[in-house]
Amino acid sequence: MPPTEVTDNPALHRFELLVDGVTAFVLYKRTEGLIQLIHTEVPAALRGKGAGSKLVAGVLQFVEKNGLKVVPLCPFVVDYLKRHPQYLDTVDEKHKYRVLGP
Repeated sequence: MPPTEVTDNPALHRFELLVDGVTAFVLYKRTEGLIQLIHTEVPAALRGKGAGSKLVAGVLQFVEKNGLKVVPLCPFVVDYLKRHPQYLDTVDEKHKYRVLGP
């Protein structure tokens, strides 16, 4: 997969990753200091190529850079966070149980 960049599309409330003319995205809802990551959509043409992981990593880097905290509602995002604990600091304290368990 060629290098691409995750972009914020505030008009559609989603982060996007364009690869070979196909767009994967994470829907979000942003409130004061928080960003709820609601749903990740990776089209069939991009599945199994790391696009979803690259997308979520880019979103979490955006969150870090902008001083936000994540509310991970999407199961794909939760799974990614479990596999990449270096991003746990991006998760809002009240919602870390979603990643860390009970």
